[in-house]
Amino acid sequence: MRLALRLAAVASCLGLTACVTAPKPLQGEWGALTPQAAGEADVGTDVRWGGRIVDVLPAEDRTCFDLIAQPLAANGSPDGSDISQGRFRACRAGFYDPAIFQTNREVTFTGRIEGFDSVRVGEFSYRQPRVAADVVFLWPERRDVGVVVERAW
Repeated sequence: MRLALRLAAVASCLGLTACVTAPKPLQGEWGALTPQAAGEADVGTDVRWGGRIVDVLPAEDRTCFDLIAQPLAANGSPDGSDISQGRFRACRAGFYDPAIFQTNREVTFTGRIEGFDSVRVGEFSYRQPRVAADVVFLWPERRDVGVVVERAW
């Protein structure tokens, strides 16, 4: 039984190690600039930002995504915390189906800041950076997993 527990622990560690590497489209060196801290001087800056989808806005030639930005884990995925780094909009050519890119799904974008948009969040007027996205990476939905550990005493 102890051997089985050790093998399970080793397999878990190996699995977690594999998750630390960012998927190829998200790899690279990225600065620490957050959407909340971005200003006019940052237009043209390359960024890798991610978070949870608030809204998807398909247009004739592109789709824009409004997001609540979250800190990114080592693999480039939103870390799943309740920490907000502000909001941002990311736009990419083509149609991205809102039935797949649903509210609260986690997504990471790479691209460059191309300007700012003023949007309404309830009654509040909010100024958010707009990213011209090169990469749109939709993460698999997180699933709650129950772990049962049997002990033989």
